[in-house]
Amino acid sequence: MNNKNISIAIGLVLVLGIGLYWYFNQRRTDFTDELRISLSGDESGTLAQSKSFKEIQDFYLDRDYLEIWFFNGKLSKSGEEMISQIVDSKFDGLQPDDYNLPQLYEVSSNSIEEELKFNNLSKDQKVKIELLITDGFFKLANDLANGKVDPSTLDPNWKFDLEKKEMDFSSFLDQIASGKAVEEVFLDIYPELDMYKNGREALKGLYEIQKNDTLAWSFENVKGAVKVGENHNAIPVLRQRLMFWGFVSDYDFEEPTYFDSTMYKGLKEYQNSNGMNPDGVIGARVAEFLNNSPQNLIDIASINMERLRWMPKMEWDQEMVLVNIANYQLDYLKKSDTVFTAKVIVGKEYNESPTFTAPMSYIVFSPYWNIPESITNEEIIPSIQKNKNYLTDKKMEVITGAGETVKVNSINWNKDTENFPYRIRQKPGGDNSLGLVKFMFPNEYNIYIHDTPARSLFDLESRALSHGCIRIQNPDQFAKILLDDKSWDDEKIKEAMDQDEEMVVDLDRKIPVVLIYMTFWANEDGKSNFRSDVYDRDSALLSSLRNTNKNYTSSLN
Repeated sequence: MNNKNISIAIGLVLVLGIGLYWYFNQRRTDFTDELRISLSGDESGTLAQSKSFKEIQDFYLDRDYLEIWFFNGKLSKSGEEMISQIVDSKFDGLQPDDYNLPQLYEVSSNSIEEELKFNNLSKDQKVKIELLITDGFFKLANDLANGKVDPSTLDPNWKFDLEKKEMDFSSFLDQIASGKAVEEVFLDIYPELDMYKNGREALKGLYEIQKNDTLAWSFENVKGAVKVGENHNAIPVLRQRLMFWGFVSDYDFEEPTYFDSTMYKGLKEYQNSNGMNPDGVIGARVAEFLNNSPQNLIDIASINMERLRWMPKMEWDQEMVLVNIANYQLDYLKKSDTVFTAKVIVGKEYNESPTFTAPMSYIVFSPYWNIPESITNEEIIPSIQKNKNYLTDKKMEVITGAGETVKVNSINWNKDTENFPYRIRQKPGGDNSLGLVKFMFPNEYNIYIHDTPARSLFDLESRALSHGCIRIQNPDQFAKILLDDKSWDDEKIKEAMDQDEEMVVDLDRKIPVVLIYMTFWANEDGKSNFRSDVYDRDSALLSSLRNTNKNYTSSLN
């Protein structure tokens, strides 16, 4: 090639380069100008009513209004990933519609969820999509980090720290703009809890099950108890439910309403899997659980994913005592491994056990029960008025604020009780309502873990029976494992629990006690666990979670 041809070729390349530069720069200028106008604060703008509007304005101002979800006029890989993240927010128990998905459908040339396409877009449409996705990012990131619902407005018994987690969501968005995969960025936003990760996987499984759900799920009431060998009109539907969940294989049965041995075996497996007494008897609670459709279970799981988002940041792999009130169970954990498990009794209705965390610092053997003023006024004094020997029978005594005993006969129990100036306490012993030992994690709610003389109550399936404190089965074993000292053997602990006076033993470290209320959680193996909503807290939370979808009807009402 001669010099003239080389010069011509170079000239053409330069012209083409200048033309392309001008073309793409003009396109970028048009885009940024339109983006700047849209973010000018005009009340009619796409995001004028968004709570994230100021954050979005600042974010684009800092990057000179350069788009992040488009490349060369087309939706970028990051844009596609972010829309997928919004669609998949249902696996967090959230609603994709809250993050602008319907508005994105309106602009899409193909609104099928799995094949959302954006072709032949106008400049205005591109800017609208850019801002909708960015707004969706800020909304979703905030809801994942802190929860969508404010627990202080919904659950008065949620006593955990309510401070929002400090996160700079704009910095996460900068990471995406710099090329980091959207999924990787969100891994740093999700709650740092194995329970949360396991819950997402369980929700994915429930949505897959829902795809194959063809049952009507009409509610089948059961009053009383139905035992194997009996007939009941609810049997056909409940058998069908056991088949649906895989606890009974499809089999030939002679009489539809007859509770046969095959169904009996499957029912026991179902009960055991759902934390029930596997007695093979169909009662109201069993029927209630079997009437839960996949959508019901998705709702219950969604509610509890929100509760996990409410949890304050803490080291979950540290030594701790974890009590799930809804599961009536205490677990002592070390490095996330369960070392000790015990059944517990929790607060009854109107005396609900709150959810909070506090450090356990000491154990009291052979404790006095210092009876709370409310119980004294509402229960003890009326009992004394009916039976003058009540205090003696219950081994109780009256004391002053300084701890001095008061003669019972010196008190006029019919007149001197309106502003009762004394305290009543129960002496140590086997009849003491706190049992023989209590475990103290001082808190403003006067809640602690203790033994009980009524140990037969642990055989009950529903154990919401206390005034709010946590009663524990096998307290001697619990004390031994907490003391973690060879000198505190079984004999010494038994001796400490059988004294006439209190014995306080300080622990050599403070152990976090965490009281939670979870009606769903998932194991590492993906198994979902569901429990009864003993305090009837789920429906109100579900309603708040779903309140933006006008067509949604709560399946828990």
